[in-house]
Amino acid sequence: MTMGLIKKIDHHADLLMRMAETVHADLGASLEAGVLQGEALRGAIFTCMGCASASECPSWMDAHGQGTPAAPDFCRNQAWLARLSA
Repeated sequence: MTMGLIKKIDHHADLLMRMAETVHADLGASLEAGVLQGEALRGAIFTCMGCASASECPSWMDAHGQGTPAAPDFCRNQAWLARLSA
């Protein structure tokens, strides 16, 4: 594994965590409650890594800084995040 790949994984993990906070999905609480497994979280990070629109996320989240009920339509993890924020 190259350092470039590790940085990319970290970057998309950060994007996913921030998006989860924006849509009020508490990933930590979901992990603790057993609602979310580590494999699913890892899968969501890799889904984010494969998204062609990930560069749009930071500005979208900045515009929704007070929170919003749903991730944007371009988010490949939209449905997954919706299940966790319900």
